[in-house]
Formats: sequence, C-alpha cells, structure tokens
Amino acid sequence: MYSLELLLVPTSWLTVIAFGFGVIIGSFLNVYIYRFHTGKSLAGHSHCLSCGTGLRWYELFPLVSYVLLRGRCRTCGCKIPARYFLVELATGLLFALTLLLSLDIFAVLLFWFIFSILVVITVYDLYHFIIPDRLTFILTGVVIVLTVYQVCIEGAAWLQVGWSVATALGGSLFFFFLWTISKGRWIGFGDVKLAFPLGLLVGPQYVFSFVVLSFWIGAGISLCLLAYVRLSRGKAGLHLPGKALTMKSAVPFAPFLVASSLVVAFTHFNVLQLFSFY
Repeated sequence: MYSLELLLVPTSWLTVIAFGFGVIIGSFLNVYIYRFHTGKSLAGHSHCLSCGTGLRWYELFPLVSYVLLRGRCRTCGCKIPARYFLVELATGLLFALTLLLSLDIFAVLLFWFIFSILVVITVYDLYHFIIPDRLTFILTGVVIVLTVYQVCIEGAAWLQVGWSVATALGGSLFFFFLWTISKGRWIGFGDVKLAFPLGLLVGPQYVFSFVVLSFWIGAGISLCLLAYVRLSRGKAGLHLPGKALTMKSAVPFAPFLVASSLVVAFTHFNVLQLFSFY
C-alpha cells in the first residue's frame, strides 16, 4: 500500500492538485464524448463547432477559457455549450473528492478512472439515450479490480468479494425485472447492465440504498421538470439535449443511477436509517 501521505504534502494541496488534474482530464473527456462513435481521431485539433476555426492555445485552458470568453467563440461569437464547462468542473470536483475515499495511490487512480467513465456515460446517455456497452464493460472490469484490491489491502476474507458480487447482481436483477415487465418502457437494458458495476462500487451494505435513492433522485428531478413545463404552458425555454421537453418526454435513467451511486459512495447514505426510530 502506497499512500499519498508519503509525499509529505498537505491534504489541502493534494486536493487542489487533484482538482486541477481533474479539470484537465475533464477537457479530454469533452473531446472524447464529442468524437465517440464518430470515427474522428482524438488527435485532431480542437475547433469551434460553428465556424470551424481552430482554437488557439489560450482558448484551451479548462474552465478559465470558458469564463474569459463568456461561453462564446472568440471568432464567430456563437455560444459554446455549457456542457464543456460542466464536464470539466464535475470531473475536477470528483477527482478532489476522491481523496475522501482513499489516499492509497493505486485506489485513487482506479477511482479517477471509474469517475471519468461515469462522466462520459452520463453525458452520452443525456444526449443519445443510450449507454455504450464498451463503457459499461470497461467500468465493470475496473470496479472489480478495485473491489479485489480493497479486499487485499484491508485483509478481509475473500468471501466479501463474493458477497459484493451477489448483492450487486441482486440490484441489477431488480432493474432487469422492471425492464422485463415494462418491456423496456420504464428503463433501458443498458441501465440494467450499468446497475451491476455501480452496485459493486457502493458495496454490499449500500446496494439497497443505491437502488432506492436512484428512484428518489429520478422522481425529484422529473417532478421539477414536469412542474416547469406545466407552469411555462409549453413555452420555449427548457429542452433535453436535441429535443424539446414535453410532458411525454422520456428521461434517461443512467444519470440518476450515477448520481445515486456517487451520493452513496461519498456519504454512505443508508436509506434504512430513515425508518429507524431507536
């Protein structure tokens, strides 16, 4: 076990460094999300999506360039999607918060890889209503490696790995049941597959909370969106990526699964404690 504490650097500095590294990775994730499944190389030079003008080096600073340019292209003035800023910010925050989960160098790197994949899955599902199997399979493999590694460094019994897999599978089977009885109308099969690595990530004692909280988050956000639509009486102003939002709009479920898993992972929220009166 090699801890970041061996670097003799204050935790506050490590947090700042982690955040800075995270926003840089977030900038790369934006490129990856845009070019994923398009056949475009990741090595291509960044350019404005409206006018095609290549971006200068001083326009590529994560977060900072977006703020200084006020979210618009320097050449044509067209608006830059806020997604670019939000992805960089979210990745930076997740990288910084990872230090609350572990200071073990290898574990931190695995968490960063996992969170990067989750950011990509969330944004991709929001825009395309699909979760690429490739990302889910990679995520599953990395989470399994993290689970085994944590068992090894904690000296826990290997039975713990089996129990973790069983509970995560149970959570996934619950979503499979919903997918089956609704014939895919309530959730997609991609959500079923995604639930397994996320259940494995939160740990066996929190799978139930992860499942329940995903519905609570989904219901809360959906009700807020529906309330906005009703109050606006169909006026323009709120859209899902690529389409106008209506009362009958389908809402991707992966962002709720990811949000729930992150809340549970960082806070160890246990839904059963809400019903404990002693």
